[in-house]
Formats: sequence, structure tokens, C-alpha cells
Amino acid sequence: MTKIDLFDYHLPPELIAQTPVEPRDHSRLMVLKRKDREISHDFFFNLPKYLEPGDLLVVNNTRVISARLKGTLPTGGKGEVLLLRPITPDFLTWEALVRPGKKLLPGAVLKLPEMTIEVMERLDFGGRLVKLSSFSWDLIERLGEIPLPPYIKEPLDDPSKYQTLFAKNRGAVAAPTASLHFTPQVLENLRSKGVEIAEITLHAGLGTFRPVRAEEIEDHKMHQEEFFIPDETGEKILETKKMGKRVVAAGTTVVRTLEASAVDRERIKTGGGMTDLYILPGFEFKIVDAMITNFHLPKSTLLILISAFATREFILKAYEVAIQERYRFFSFGDAMLIL
Repeated sequence: MTKIDLFDYHLPPELIAQTPVEPRDHSRLMVLKRKDREISHDFFFNLPKYLEPGDLLVVNNTRVISARLKGTLPTGGKGEVLLLRPITPDFLTWEALVRPGKKLLPGAVLKLPEMTIEVMERLDFGGRLVKLSSFSWDLIERLGEIPLPPYIKEPLDDPSKYQTLFAKNRGAVAAPTASLHFTPQVLENLRSKGVEIAEITLHAGLGTFRPVRAEEIEDHKMHQEEFFIPDETGEKILETKKMGKRVVAAGTTVVRTLEASAVDRERIKTGGGMTDLYILPGFEFKIVDAMITNFHLPKSTLLILISAFATREFILKAYEVAIQERYRFFSFGDAMLIL
């Protein structure tokens, strides 16, 4: 068993990025070479120089929804529902987190200007099953707010800053932040170099952002998240592997999607499904050869995942260097390329 404390580090609070860099591709890029244990520094707009013709970059095209809905309780008090995942095809019944939990018990009703939300039952992960009186994406976008991580204290003046260039399939409650650095120019430069680009969808939810509270990492349970891999992406992965080129994952959501669907080192099962894949040190990566990622929270499943890819010792050394070099951390922070 492995103690969660082994994945802890001290981060000066001022290094938690509150806003994204503009333009996006001017964020810094730390480059880690696993084989040689080398660490170097660059900027994200230079990403194409580290990839080769025939490499395949896989991105997540999920779109963050305005999942935070605030309303009034019959007592006059305030309440909040964070939609996580639709349970029924009509999008009326959802898994959700609620606040305050002591008041939003089964039977409670939260009133909003154009709908009500009824709490149906408790769920085993601490959330609730809730039912909306009506649903349309326009209604959700109008009434809700984009849910930002709690460490971002500044209000977002433009919600599009928390959406990636690839965002189109609605369903996430957290952005796949490694892709926030991409700009049309970076994509154009990648394509000009002969790098292929493919898409998957994983709707980042509780599985992505829930903290590890267990003392030993093996005792943490991942929450299921919905994903989809198009046939075209599966074919591109097969071609890339056959040519001996690299599959480069843009973010941990892409890593989990590809590895959850891996048949073997060259094949992947396409289509949709749910995954609760939890990647721990010792995991055998079958598809992903390199990854782009941000700097993650201490004691998080994401830090554990990249430690499985590049060893805990190397990752913590890189984080130590990043703090010394004043890199910006977390969702709006700088990027890391692990080769």
C-alpha cells in the first residue's frame, strides 16, 4: 500500500494562476524527457518542435456546461446544485452535488426563475439524484454559471476563457485544462510539420476533480465519467502505432480515455462508454507514448497518474524545479510536456 503523503508538495499560494496567459500559447512549457531524466524550459508556442511528422496528437473536445445552478429554498434560504451527469435521455434527472447538504435532503425543492430542482435521493458518493422541472441547453446556459475550481478566487470576466479551442460536445463540469494552451497558430504549425490531430470526448466530472481523502492511494474510488472514441480516431491510432510513431495525449482526460479502451499496444476499442479507470504507479500504458499536462494539485489522482507515467521521483523533482522557476500552477497555469 502507498501513502498519499508521498504525493504531497508545498506550493506557495501566489503561484496558483488566477487568470490565463494571453495569448494562450505564451504560457510556459516544461519539457520532461523520461529516458534521460532531463528537464528543460520553453514556451507552449514552440510545442511543434518537440513532435515529429507522423506523430498523433489526441485532444478532448468536451465542452464545459453552466452546471452551477443557484436558487431559493422554501424557507427563503439559498441553495446550489452542481449538475454532474445526466441519468435519463431527456436530461431531466441528474447526478449532482448540492449545497448546503443538510438542507437539500430528499424531498427538498430549489426554486429558480424558470425551473425547479427537486432532490430525489442521496447517492453513495455524497451527492444527490435531482430532477429538473424542465430542460434545454439554452435554459441551463441562461440560468447557470460555469463551475470554476475553488482555488480560482477571481471572477471570470469571459466564460470562454475556461473553454478549449476544441470544445463542442457539451457535458463537462471541469475543463480539460491541458488544451487551454492551444491556439489556431499552434495547430497550424503542428499540421504543417506533419503531426496528425484526432479527437475523443471525455466529460470531465467528479472522477477528474475529486480529491483523494484515503490515507493510502489504493483505497480511493474513482467516480465514473462518460467518454466516446470515434472510429476515425481509432484508425489513426492504429496507423500511428504501425508506423512506429507516437500517440501524444493532450491532458489526463485523454490518457484515461485511451488507456481505458486499449485492447493491446496497437489497438483500441472505439465507441462510447463509462470509465472509472484509476491509474496508479505500476500501471502499464498501452497507447499513450507522450502527454501534455498542467501542474496538478498535491495529493490528487492527476498527480498520481503522471507519476505512474514518469515516476514519482522524477515528477516531484520537476515540480520542485517549477516552483523554483516560478511556474504558474493548476487550471490556468503553465504546461508540461512529458516525452
